Amino acid sequence: MILWTASGPCRGQAPPPRVPDAIEAFWDVPYAETDHPRQRLDLLLPKNRSGDKPLPVIVAVHGGAWLGGNKRDVVGALVPLMASGKYAGASIGYRLSQDAIWPAQIHDCKAALRWLRGNAERYNLDPDRIGVIGFSAGGHLAAMLGTSGDVKELEGDLGRFTDRSSRVTCVVDFFGPTDFLTMGDHPGRIEHDADDSPESRLLGSAVKADEAKARQASPITFVTPDDAPFLIVHGTNDPLVPHPQSVEFRDALRKAGVPVALLTVEGGGHGGFRNPAIGRQVGDFFAAYLLGEKADFEDRTVPNVAP
Repeated sequence: MILWTASGPCRGQAPPPRVPDAIEAFWDVPYAETDHPRQRLDLLLPKNRSGDKPLPVIVAVHGGAWLGGNKRDVVGALVPLMASGKYAGASIGYRLSQDAIWPAQIHDCKAALRWLRGNAERYNLDPDRIGVIGFSAGGHLAAMLGTSGDVKELEGDLGRFTDRSSRVTCVVDFFGPTDFLTMGDHPGRIEHDADDSPESRLLGSAVKADEAKARQASPITFVTPDDAPFLIVHGTNDPLVPHPQSVEFRDALRKAGVPVALLTVEGGGHGGFRNPAIGRQVGDFFAAYLLGEKADFEDRTVPNVAP
């Protein structure tokens, strides 16, 4: 069973979690040629692969408002997929807003993707089939990876493999912010336009004080027809990231002709979803876009309860 939960603040590095014996784990692999403890990834490989061909990769990005959380928080979301023998997985860390302001975080994520491509032959990975899943702030970064594959100023120059692509094949975005300039238009637990909001701390200034930078940090800004297909999951009662963020993002992607489906969790908050249909939908989405299996995706609303 996959538990889809938002990550809480955690400044230190968590110890490696237990994983099934069927999975080989490489912990804290540096991807940026630096000593920064956040610029590390955890690589998970199935010991019993479903075939001899290179495996597609599912990359997970943790949440925590860009000021907390840990890559170990989302390893559990990868384990059932890796145990199938059909995928490799990676959970990536990135610098938090108290360490570096935007666009350092997306530079880190893209460097991690380039590292995976640069080491694809070593680990028998398929560099042309890389999906990404992110939660909350990680959903924001996953969405940025899905829309900014051709944006040079967000690429950065970290690591050894700067000649490799950082584009992704498909994206699962769990309740990630998508437009910083409209987050404050909806009531919630956070005053997003305040000087000390998570978004303002990420930018290094109040959101409305530097609208150009706020737009640069918004996945919706970079939507183009060649973006990766998206599955977006969001609860209607999310008190931290307003549900309309995902509705507006879905509409922008669809208008551009990008394959997208919005899975709305009726009564759902900021993660902690209890309906197993959500995990099945995520599994079907990755199987469709990374394994070539047939599946139809359309907008759905599901209750936040187990049937």
